[in-house]
Order: sequence, then C-alpha cells, then structure tokens
Amino acid sequence: MSENHASPSAPATAGEQSGAPAAEATTASPAAASSAAASSAAAQQARGRREPMFPDGPAPDPAGSHHERRIRSFQPRRSRVTTGQGEALRRLWPKWGLDIDGLSKLDLGELFGDPELPVVLEIGFGMGEATAKMAAADLGTGILACDVHTPGQGNLLGLAERNGLDNVRVANGDAIILLREMLVPDSLAGLRVYFPDPWPKKRHHKRRLIQPEFLALAATRMAPGALLHCATDWEPYAEQMLEVLSAAPDFENTQSDGGFAPRPDFRPLTRFEGQGLDKGHVVHDLLFRRKAH
Repeated sequence: MSENHASPSAPATAGEQSGAPAAEATTASPAAASSAAASSAAAQQARGRREPMFPDGPAPDPAGSHHERRIRSFQPRRSRVTTGQGEALRRLWPKWGLDIDGLSKLDLGELFGDPELPVVLEIGFGMGEATAKMAAADLGTGILACDVHTPGQGNLLGLAERNGLDNVRVANGDAIILLREMLVPDSLAGLRVYFPDPWPKKRHHKRRLIQPEFLALAATRMAPGALLHCATDWEPYAEQMLEVLSAAPDFENTQSDGGFAPRPDFRPLTRFEGQGLDKGHVVHDLLFRRKAH
C-alpha cells in the first residue's frame, strides 16, 4: 500500500514569506482558517479513496494497467460490506484469496495444497451460498471461485470457514485474464458459469460472456472430458448460449437431442434462481464436454 503521509509542518504564511514579524504571521483571518480546514478535509477524503478498505484483502483493480482495456462482460458492484464479511476478508483473504493480476502462472496444486485435486473454475458466484453447498457436497474437488463483488467474496470466505471447506479458493478480478494469463493448458477439471449478466439490450449483447472467443480460450485451459456447465434464466441468452456452444469445435453437447439439459443434482437452487422462478422465468442448463485434443 502506498504511503500518503501529510507533512508535519504547516506551509509558510504570506507574512512569513515576506519577512513580516512572527506575531503578525500567526494571525490568520476566519476565512483563511475555514479554507485551510476545507483543504485538510479534502486531502483526507482523497487519501481514503486511494487507500484500500482491506489493505491485505482483494485489490480494487488487481490487473491495473498490465493488460489491455476492453469491453467487459461484468460490472463491478459496490455495495455495503457487513461487519462479518469484512472480518472474513481481513482474516481469510491472505489464506484463501488471490488477486487476478495476470503477472504469473498459478500452480493449482500448490494453491489447494494437493497436486492431485481436480479443480473447477466457477465464474461469478454472487454471495457464494451455492458455491459453498457444492464444495461441501464434493470435498474431493477444488472450486476456484472468481468474482468482483467484495461482499460476496467476504461471505463465501466466511461460509467456507464455518463449514470447514478447505476446497474453496476465492479469486478477485477478471476471469478472462485468469484464464489467459494465469492458468496453464488442461489445468481445469470443469468450468461453471451460473446466471451471468444477460445484458438484455441488443447493443450490449457484445458484452455477454458466452461468445466464440471465450469458448476457444476456455477450451485451452480445460482438460479433455472436462464439463462446461452454464445456467441462465434469460431465455434469449439461453438460446444464444446453445447456438454458440453447439457451433464450438472444442465442445460437444452431453444431451443426445442437442438441446438443454435438466438441472443436475450437484447444482443447488440459488436465491437468485428462486427469485427468477417466482417471476415465471424458465431456467435452462447447458452441459457440454471438452472434446479430446
């Protein structure tokens, strides 16, 4: 963290600079005093914006300027971090969290403490309830959960600790940079994308995550036979997902009819999904396997 300490000595007044007597120089008008107080408050606010809320926790922009600026498929959501979430971030981030800075390759075996553990990448986990349930139901699989939502990161870390889930790691930042710069080929046993932002307006469709370019990249990091599992309650996006996945040369549909899949038992119902179902939305699951090289 950069240091931004204020100077211990006050700046010279106009009287001091012109050689006026010290007694006269220390006499400031009410307007000058008010201006100095306002400047001090502004400086404190500026320092607050520059200094992270959790100095040893997730960075606001971990990749910084190391990588190109491009259209993002996600929007960082800034909402209030509760006391419990903040405490989890402070204590557990150094142990189970990582920033996606794009500067080095990840050794997943070292990250999870087991070189034989299969690891699944989950992109976008919300508040982490479903992720924690899946981790608890399958302790023999590591889940690398990626998101940019600070309250959700803290919530998932807290859930992992309370439930003794040593098979969860939380990644902060852009999943594209994680896949492209930090994961090695064939390192993933699976990829999960549940309820990504549907970007419903036509002019925003280019921001949708499930695109041919994304699938081509993901395929290089998934081992042969690894499962790509997507779910959405936005029907137009589901249709696009099915079309794009069906055309992807590196993947094959697990459904013999080439259509959507029933929700597998290992994907629990999420709170977000329940809200969609209450509104009459239809949830579609897509299960595709990475073809052999």
